[in-house]
Amino acid sequence: MTGEQITFLIVALVTLGSGLMVVTTRNLVHAALWLVATLFGVAVTYALLHASFLAVVQVVVYIGAIAILFIFAVMLTRKDMRDQGPQMNRNWWFGALLAVLTFGGLYFLLQGWTGLSKTAAALPSGFDAVGELGNALVSPDAYVLPFEVASVLLVAALVGAVYVAFNPHSGNSGK
Repeated sequence: MTGEQITFLIVALVTLGSGLMVVTTRNLVHAALWLVATLFGVAVTYALLHASFLAVVQVVVYIGAIAILFIFAVMLTRKDMRDQGPQMNRNWWFGALLAVLTFGGLYFLLQGWTGLSKTAAALPSGFDAVGELGNALVSPDAYVLPFEVASVLLVAALVGAVYVAFNPHSGNSGK
């Protein structure tokens, strides 16, 4: 086994473990911090795949923006950070069964697919993937509208969290 494969296995185990902690921990702030660890593991996986731009985007956009926004929203809207209710409902087994069936179905569908063993064709020399992505993000014919809608949605979520936290009629006085 090479060093890169060992690193991948360690990062994969840490990422899966922290993802499991996101959904099993009782404290919402701790769950948000485990989410940051999970997203960082995904960024390291991108770096191992030599997709450095995606790794940086993962850190800046998901860890730097969305996870921090989630932490602020939780801290602004919740007075008691520990969930007092039951962690699982009576039908937890149905969700687990559905997850196993979905995984089995995906395995069955992808078992005979040869696309998993193929490698991508080499890009021509002088191809600037980051430049092309930048042009696509600001081009009116490509992704400028979804890009701007996502930014407005994030700002609206932050403003809504602050409003709910400090509005005396929302049931949480913010103190």
